[in-house]
Formats: sequence, structure tokens, C-alpha cells
Amino acid sequence: MARPRTPLIALVCAAGLVAVAGCGAADMTRQPSPFANAQGARTVTLSVQSWVGAQANTAVAEYLLEHELGYRVDTVQIDEVPAWDALSQGRVDAILEDWGHPDQEARYVKDKKTITPGGELGVTGHIGWFVPTYFAKAHPDVTDWKNLNKYADRFRTAESGGKGQLLDGSPSYVTNDKALVQNLGLDYQVVFSGSEAAQITQIKQFAKEKKPFLTYWYKPQWLFEKVPMTEIELPPYKDGCDADAEKVECAYPHTPLKKYLNARFAGNGGKAAQFLKNFSWGTEEQNEVALMIADQKLSPQEAAKKWVDKNESTWRAWLPK
Repeated sequence: MARPRTPLIALVCAAGLVAVAGCGAADMTRQPSPFANAQGARTVTLSVQSWVGAQANTAVAEYLLEHELGYRVDTVQIDEVPAWDALSQGRVDAILEDWGHPDQEARYVKDKKTITPGGELGVTGHIGWFVPTYFAKAHPDVTDWKNLNKYADRFRTAESGGKGQLLDGSPSYVTNDKALVQNLGLDYQVVFSGSEAAQITQIKQFAKEKKPFLTYWYKPQWLFEKVPMTEIELPPYKDGCDADAEKVECAYPHTPLKKYLNARFAGNGGKAAQFLKNFSWGTEEQNEVALMIADQKLSPQEAAKKWVDKNESTWRAWLPK
């Protein structure tokens, strides 16, 4: 996720993450899918990031492509930035949730024209720093970043080296957190949990014990339903304030999440390509499926079927005429 500046969230096959939907999910950093860009074949290859919201998108799209349109769908796990390379080369046909990669967009969409926009997903993404709401209610001033140093000792852990801990996910995420800590003069240490799943486990454990914590997190995300969290007010975001990754000292933006298609697939992919362009849903719908996958432990296929069975009035409009 750019997660707005992009969590390279591409938690590649991170341990403990929910298995990705698909007829044979592969790690595209190792080998290309044999089904992508297959001439005349009714196959579609979707890139799927390892955060569960992206898995929810892919699971529902896969289910409908297979059961309503008669395609075979192959899904592959790949980091965010390499996914753009794979999409440009035709090794995957579509990315359904991009959090903003201006460099890749300039290279592949504007210059090389090997990738074409597929429209907005319908979900707005936002990254921020959060504390548990139970702590924010007890200490209301903690939500102003200027007061974070006052509470640094409360957020200290064995891993944070005597400073307050800012819990992050995978070290592969491209975030502004280290720069923000330094540039805002905060007495904190960024500590990586290793993956989205590991971060969720740590957050849930803190919440179970009613301990204070400060964490990098993002919306939409089903975990807010289980662990209410309150966002820290960082210096307000303004266009261009995060242009220099080393000098950034502002909040993350709110980003309409977008879809991208391989340009040849967009032109020759028939009903599958049109369906993926039409695919659009909101935060509530995505969270509903993500919650079934991550919390209720349904397989992505089971969660997709359950959602599809209840929401025909929504997905029917995505099918090509």
C-alpha cells in the first residue's frame, strides 16, 4: 500500500497470512504465471497483495469471473512495486488495489503506455498513527503529535531501545515513519513486526491486556471493528509535502485506491477486462469480506461466495452487457 507513500505492502507470502484465493497462487517474484496474457485463452491473472483488504477484492473478482463469466483465474502474490513491472510485461493482467505509485505510473502509464488505468476501486485509503481508543479516552491530549514525547515511556517496549515504540508492519512497506520520527523530534523507535498478520496479533494482544500502544495502521481495515483505535493528529497533509522522503514532516494523505490493467489485456481482454474496469465497491463491502477471511477464518473462496450470494444487486451491475 503507496500505502500512500506506499507500504510496499506487498507482504510477500508473509508467514501467518491468510492464504490467497486462486487456482494456484504463485510468487511472481520467482516465476511468471503461465496463464497471463495467453492469446485466445479464457484466463485472467490477477496480482494480489497480501493485506487482507486486497485479498477480499481479488476473491470476489475471481469468484465472479469464474462463476458468472466462465474464465479461469490465476492469482499471484507479489510486492507492490514489482507488481507494476509484472503488469507492464504482461505477466499479470490486473492490479485491483493500488495505493499510489507516481514513479511507476509516470514510467508505465504515461511514457511506455504498457499499463492503462482501470478506474477507481471505490475505496479511499488512509495511513496514519493510531493509539487504542481506551488510552485516548484516558489521555485525550495524546492524539496531538506534539504531546507524544510526554507519553514515550508509556509506549516503551523491550524492542524499542529505551524509546517509545512505533509499531510498524513489514520492513518492505515504503512508509514515512522513520523520517517523521526524526524530523518531528520524537523520542520513538520504529519497530517492525514483520507482516500485517504479525502486527495484528501484537495489536490484539496489547488490547487484550489493555496496554497502551502506538502503531502505524491504515483504513480501510477490518481490525477497527475488533480493536477501536484513535488517530494521532500529525501535521496536516498538503500536496507535495511528502515529495522528499527524507524531509517529510506531514501526515499521510487520503488516497482513492485505483485499479490498473496491462494495456494489451485492457484492449483484448474482452468481458474479463470490462468486468474488472466495472468492479467497484465501498469500504463496508470490502471490510465485510475481509472480516470473514481474517477473523472468521473462512477461505477467500468461501467468503466471496457468501458475499456474492447476498449482494447480487451490487455485483450484477459489474457484468458486461
